[in-house]
Amino acid sequence: MNSPARAFPPSRRGGVPFSSPESLIEEGLRELSLAHTPDHILPFSVYLAELKRWNRAYNLTSMKGDEDIIIKHFMDSLLYLKGLPLGEISVMDVGSGAGFPGIPLKIVRPEIKLYLLEPSRKRATFLRHVVHLLGLDSVEIIEKRIEETGSPVVDVAVTRALFTLKDFWEKASPVTKKDGRIIMSKGPKVKEELAGIEGTGIDYEMVTMKLPLTGISRHIVIMNRDRRGHDNREKSHRVCSGERVSLSPNTCVNAECRLRKAGCRGFEGCPGFISRQ
Repeated sequence: MNSPARAFPPSRRGGVPFSSPESLIEEGLRELSLAHTPDHILPFSVYLAELKRWNRAYNLTSMKGDEDIIIKHFMDSLLYLKGLPLGEISVMDVGSGAGFPGIPLKIVRPEIKLYLLEPSRKRATFLRHVVHLLGLDSVEIIEKRIEETGSPVVDVAVTRALFTLKDFWEKASPVTKKDGRIIMSKGPKVKEELAGIEGTGIDYEMVTMKLPLTGISRHIVIMNRDRRGHDNREKSHRVCSGERVSLSPNTCVNAECRLRKAGCRGFEGCPGFISRQ
């Protein structure tokens, strides 16, 4: 890979001057306590250059400037690392768009098997180009909507698409292993969305983190699939403060439901759901 030309006006974030995209990427990785060798920084630099080049014709992202792309796309994507298990796991990025959060995660976690699910042909074409250019192994681009695919079944499903927590849980459960995780990043309205999954039996953890190089808070919500299935009658939610909140047990009586077969325990509004309050 050839390093892209540097055309990065000097700027200042948090009192620290940055004279190039590479220096900003390096500082962002440092704030996340991630390795920042040239082997990590160069792929992000190439990714940045290609995204800007393709964006002129295909409008892949509304963010045009180097700083916005690096911070609000690259670094924001890397916050999902907090919810990924260690080891050689499989991850599906649903509605990947221009590759977020999947490709940044793959750059720093090359051992994962990555599926980029993107129904738009032009975006899928861009993803294939970037994956090839960066030499990323074990990456598959699936040009479909999540409702159109029942496979592969992965350890972790992630998205930055405009789903609510409840909607993404329902959409991603069929393609996530029964002991897997479904992860989203949320902003200031996270409490409203958490209220939407109360009483559904969804077990979750929430970790609040600072977006590198900003004072912005992000809330990483990790929803855990239930490896014990419907026999589990007691769930709890784990929040960043360590607070534990007991939930009312639920059950689903629709034995033929596709979501139930995939591990769903029922949710309010579903015809087969019964609240056991």
